[in-house]
Amino acid sequence: MNRSSGPARSELYIGLMSGTSLDGVDAVLVDLRNAPRLLASRFAPYSQRLRSALLALAEPGRDELHRAALLGIELSSLYAEAVEQLLRSSGISPKRVRAIGCHGQTVRHRPDSGYTLQLGNPAALAERSGIAVVADFRSRDIAAGGQGAPLVPAFHAACFRHPKKHRVVVNLGGIANLTDLPSRGIVTGFDTGPGNLLLDAWAGKQLGHAFDRGGAFAARGRSVPALLRSMLADRFFRQPPPKSTGRERFNLKWVRAFDSGRRKPEDLQATLAELTARSIGNAIAVFCPGAEEIYLCGGGVRNTDLCKRIERALPGIPVSSTERLGIHPDWVEAMAFAWLAQRALKREAGNLAAVTGARGQRVLGAIYPA
Repeated sequence: MNRSSGPARSELYIGLMSGTSLDGVDAVLVDLRNAPRLLASRFAPYSQRLRSALLALAEPGRDELHRAALLGIELSSLYAEAVEQLLRSSGISPKRVRAIGCHGQTVRHRPDSGYTLQLGNPAALAERSGIAVVADFRSRDIAAGGQGAPLVPAFHAACFRHPKKHRVVVNLGGIANLTDLPSRGIVTGFDTGPGNLLLDAWAGKQLGHAFDRGGAFAARGRSVPALLRSMLADRFFRQPPPKSTGRERFNLKWVRAFDSGRRKPEDLQATLAELTARSIGNAIAVFCPGAEEIYLCGGGVRNTDLCKRIERALPGIPVSSTERLGIHPDWVEAMAFAWLAQRALKREAGNLAAVTGARGQRVLGAIYPA
């Protein structure tokens, strides 16, 4: 009998999220009987070799179909190990878990061409874990005319919306995205532009580190106003939602088109941090009028310098992390994909058409039974 059918069972789900930052896998065990409750979590980092191999697939190259297939298998093993360790640490049997919601690793996001590609080999993950897997969440939305992203706003609305306060949730991943949660009316959301992506790329080039810890490198520099204005003039920032973006657009090649190479490295890092902060602040000012509270989540919350810049870009509006609302910022996205897996098994819509631009609500995800 299919694990996702039959008599009433526990509503335990696992969510796996590996984002544009290419730093590793966030894994969570969530009880979804009522309000989502985090039971266990862990982070499985990527090796430098795996990160480099995935990064190489962001652009066309030799034998990329074979390389992508092999990386998908390797990722499925890493995902399976994360699941095993998560269950072992919490003392939960795989038989009690209804499904794994696996986002997979995005290596190409081209909704303009009608596709998005996330690696992860969910069939292999289901075979090894003995748990049903829901994956490929974005393709159905794109097939319905949407961007396929962002998908977390529906989860944000379910967990964070307030009947009397206008909130905005900002996810600081490799790409930043926001969810506008007015107390009444339609929930909207979109990608605002680079989050940590450009900061990580430049820090990696200059410091040899995967990221700028705490934003210390950016804090040593001074933002260059003329350079910042030129970057903010990119048409993506002026484009009205629905919209999404990725590494295909925002990368070091994009940065070099604006920078002559004569800037101090720390000044360019400060300018890139200010770009993230200002693009978020501008998007909220234009598309979320009346916002009363801002809540941040994602890995960028650990970047103290970036969070301070975001606060300065939003004068008069209190900025906090989602921890104040009951969910630690590190685990929001992974929990969202556990929740989306539950929606898929229940044949309930997982997208918000007003966010992605799809022709309507759709059940998202392909199901790989255990």
